[in-house]
Amino acid sequence: MSGTLTPKVLVVGGGPGGYVAAIRAGQLGLDTVLVEADRLGGTCLIRGCIPSKALIHAASLFAEVREAATEKGRFGIHLDTAPRLDFPETRGWKDGIVDQLSGGVAGLLRKAKVRVVHGWARFSDAKSCLVETAEGVVTVHAEHVILATGSRPVELPFLPFGDRVLSSTEALSLDAVPDRLVVVGAGYIGLELGTAFAKMGAKVSIVEAQPHILPLYDRTLTAPVTRWLEKAGVDVHLGAKALGMVDDGLRIATVDGDEIVLPADKVLVTVGRAPLTEGWGLEEMALAMDGRFVKVDDRCATSTTNVWAIGDLVGEPMLAHKASAQGEMVAEIIAGKSRRFDPVAIPAVCFTEPEIVSVGIDVADERHSVGQFPFQANGRALSMDAGHDGGFVRTIAEETTGRIVGIQAVGQHISELSGEFAVLIEMGATLDDVAAIIHAHPTLSEAAHESGLKALGHALHI
Repeated sequence: MSGTLTPKVLVVGGGPGGYVAAIRAGQLGLDTVLVEADRLGGTCLIRGCIPSKALIHAASLFAEVREAATEKGRFGIHLDTAPRLDFPETRGWKDGIVDQLSGGVAGLLRKAKVRVVHGWARFSDAKSCLVETAEGVVTVHAEHVILATGSRPVELPFLPFGDRVLSSTEALSLDAVPDRLVVVGAGYIGLELGTAFAKMGAKVSIVEAQPHILPLYDRTLTAPVTRWLEKAGVDVHLGAKALGMVDDGLRIATVDGDEIVLPADKVLVTVGRAPLTEGWGLEEMALAMDGRFVKVDDRCATSTTNVWAIGDLVGEPMLAHKASAQGEMVAEIIAGKSRRFDPVAIPAVCFTEPEIVSVGIDVADERHSVGQFPFQANGRALSMDAGHDGGFVRTIAEETTGRIVGIQAVGQHISELSGEFAVLIEMGATLDDVAAIIHAHPTLSEAAHESGLKALGHALHI
C-alpha cells in the first residue's frame, strides 16, 4: 500500500484503546484508518495482560499437580511421578491464545470496514502523518485524529534492558524458566510474573524500595499475598534499592544500608510504565501537556481542535479497560453524540496469589459504614480450598445514605467479581439494595452480599 488517504478518522495505535475506537467509529459509519506498527492488540493483548494471565494459569495448574505428587498429596489425589514442565510448549500455548485474539481483532476491524495500515506513523502537523509500510510510504490527512500510542516499560539507567535484564515483554518470551529470578519492583506486574515463575520452579527474590509490597493498596488487602510469598519461599526485600548487575547477580542496598548480592540468572525490572510520547511527532502537533502525559478534558479532547488522546497516553490509571471506554466514547463524540468520560469508579485487579480487586474509595473514615466478610465463612470458597488464605470482601458505604462508594476484595478467583463491584458503585446502589439482591448459592458472590449485610450490622454467617 502506498499513496494518500483522507479519512474522517485516523486512529494511531492498535491496542485496546485504539482498536476499540476504530471499531466503534466504523460501526457509526465513519471512514476510519487505523495505523499500527506492531501486531493488532497492543501491549495488553500481545505483550501484557493476556499472555501474562495465560502464563499465570499454566503455572498455577503446574503447582497444583506438583503438590499432588508429594507424599501428602492434594484432596486425596496422589501421583507417583512428579510432573515435568515443557516451557517452550507452555509458551507455544500462550502464543496461540495471543494469535487467536489478535486475529479476532483484525476480523472485527474488517467487519467495521476500518482500513488498517501497518507501519510507524510520524506526524508533520496535527492532522497529517507519513506511515512507512513494507510496501511504501502512505500519507494520511484526517479530519479527526485519535492518539492511542500506549506506554512502554520504564528502564532504569543502571539496569538497561538487554542480556540478563528483562522488561515484562522479554519475560513473557523466555525460552526456559530461569533457575534464579530477581524481580525489581513489587507492583502488580512484578508480583504477577514473579508469582508465576515461582510456581514453575524458579527461585524468586523481590526487591522493593517502598516499605511494603503493592504500595498502592492497603496492607490489609496485601497481607494474604505476603503470606503466600513467604509460604512459597519467595524472598522479599523491602525498603531496598537495586544498585546494578554483577557477575553473580544483582547488587542491592538493604533497608539496613548493607550491600548484598542476590544470585540471579535473570533480573526482571518492573518499576512502572511511561506514556509513549517519543518517535511519532508529538512535538509537531502543538498539544498541551500535563506533566509526562498529553492533557485532555473530560471528552478526551486535546488542546488542538479535532485531536483526541486516550488510554495510557493521558494518565492514570493506565488500564486497558479505561482505554477501551475512552476510545468508544471519542468515536461516538466524533459521530455527533454527546458524551463525556466521568466514571464513578474504574476497577483495578492484581492477578497475584491470591487475587486483589479494588473499586472506588479504599479508605474509610467516620463518614462511612464498613462491612468485611471473610471467605473462611463462604461455602464455595471452602469447597475449592480458597477459604483459608485470609481472603475477604470489604464494602464501604456512606453512613448517612448507605450508598456504596468502595469495594475491595482479596481471594482466589476474586477478579471475576470485579464486574459486580463496579456495577454496584456505578449504578449508585445502597447497602439496602445489595441486601435485597438474591445471590446464588454456593458462589463467591455471596461474600459481596454478606459484606453489605455486615455494614448494615446484621451479617448472617458470621
